[in-house]
Amino acid sequence: MIVVAGLVWFKPWALWVDETVKEALPSAATPTATRAEPTGPSSSAAATPSAPAGPTIVAQGSFISHEHPTTGTVKIVRLADGTHTLRLEGLDTSNGPDLRVWLSDAPVKEGKAGWDVFDDGKYVNLAKLKGNKGDQNYPLPADLDLSAYASVSIWCDRFDVSFGAAEIVRT
Repeated sequence: MIVVAGLVWFKPWALWVDETVKEALPSAATPTATRAEPTGPSSSAAATPSAPAGPTIVAQGSFISHEHPTTGTVKIVRLADGTHTLRLEGLDTSNGPDLRVWLSDAPVKEGKAGWDVFDDGKYVNLAKLKGNKGDQNYPLPADLDLSAYASVSIWCDRFDVSFGAAEIVRT
């Protein structure tokens, strides 16, 4: 019985099972621009409001390994409607029990010194990690102050350890 409970808790098979996600960057609904009717003598040059800018990278970084080898990039993208998405691209890490995507105010540290710092201060648990490989998107809350966060961690909530992390640098 103790062995079964240990297996349920640790889920060692998760380390050998990959979950690959291939999400495209979301496209936000663009407000419909209305065309102003010409009223002056040069009626051929109608005024049209400028369309919102397309997706823009506002911050980015590259993952370093912590508890498990982790590679890939993270981007914070402002969509055309003004919302923000955290995007993981080319993520490659181990699978594990209860992996999460966290924004944190902690600095990214190399080696064992960086394994457990992300829950020491301010952090936001964005969501359960969709897959340990590939490209994936996580919408950011509208009221989130991005300037308060310095890093992203792939966090194992079960064992309170970072699999890998990336410093996010404003562009």
